[in-house]
Order: sequence, then C-alpha cells, then structure tokens
Amino acid sequence: MLHYFFRFLSFLILKFYGNIRAFGRENIPKTGGFLLVSNHMSYFDPMAVGVSCPRPLNYMARHDLFNNSFFAWVIRNSGAFPVKRDTADLSALKEAIKRVKSGGGLLLFPEGRRITDTTASVEPEPGVGFLISKLQVPVIPVFVKGTDKVWPKGAKKIAAHQINVYFGEQISVERRMPYQDIARQVMGSIRHLGSKNFLEEEVFLKTKN
Repeated sequence: MLHYFFRFLSFLILKFYGNIRAFGRENIPKTGGFLLVSNHMSYFDPMAVGVSCPRPLNYMARHDLFNNSFFAWVIRNSGAFPVKRDTADLSALKEAIKRVKSGGGLLLFPEGRRITDTTASVEPEPGVGFLISKLQVPVIPVFVKGTDKVWPKGAKKIAAHQINVYFGEQISVERRMPYQDIARQVMGSIRHLGSKNFLEEEVFLKTKN
C-alpha cells in the first residue's frame, strides 16, 4: 500500500511542477518481469518514469541516498534499493535479479549518472549488460524529456515545465554479446527513441502552425 501511496504522491508533485504525458504505455508487458532502460538527466527521472509506467517499478538508487533514515524509508517503500556506483556491487545485482525473477519491473539508467546532453557519447555501465544477459526478460527503452528543465543538474530551485515520457518497443538483444556491447546497444536504442520522438514533435508543431 505504501508503494502506491508514494507513487500517487510523486504524480501530484510532477503535476504541480508541470504537466506530464506518457506515450507507448502499451509496450509494457502485462505480466512477468521486465527491464526499462532510460536516459538520465534529472533526479526527477525515476519519479517521471515510475508514475508513467502502468506497472510498479523497482529502482537501483545510489547508496548514499539511504544515509538519511527517513528518506531511506521513503525510497525503500517506493521500490528502491541501494547500489554502490563505480564498483561491481554483487549484492545489488543479486537483489535486482531476485526482484525481476519474482515478476517485477526494474528501471535502469545505463549512463549511471545524470547526463543533460542527450547527444553526448557516454560509455554505459557494463552491469546493465550483465543484467540483460542474465535475466532473459523483455527490455524496453525509455526516453524522458523535460525533467532537466524542472530540476536542472546543480540547480537549487525547481521550476515548472512539460515532461514527456516515451516507452519504445521491446529491444531485440543478442545476449551472447559481451556485456559492454549489450549496454552500448541499449544506449543506442534510447538515443534513437529520443531522436524519433523529437522529429515527430517538430512535424506536429509545424503542421499546427
């Protein structure tokens, strides 16, 4: 129950700071475990994807976010569990595998940190490729747009702005590839999804005007 309460609270927060729209929700599997792989521009991204996804999600969150006991309680009840960045955190990987094998959804950010330049060439985290290879579940690319305007990296204030969340079609992944190559493939799918929807929005605005 707490999970759904915090999900609803996140929705209210996002609606307060700007309208949020979700596209491609039909691409999320109705049952069974699945992985979402998304770009990452703002601390608002997990909230935006979480409230847009029709099914509850689990999240790998930076371990130091759990230092504050109250905040740790909130994010744990929102589906988050800690992971140590820049290291092979086996306990976090085991927890991720356990949750997905239990039929849950897991949101991953292959870039591993907030990157505001969506065209930048960033080497993804190999742990993402490892999870995709081991889990053998549907992998859905996600592109989030607008969260960097609501809460920019390094900003002290939150501003109102439109947020769009795009769920793409399932990625066909050759799981025998090296983990790093799998991670690079999914990053390419995320960028392609972002470029595709940017072009569609440009055409829409031109025809509207």
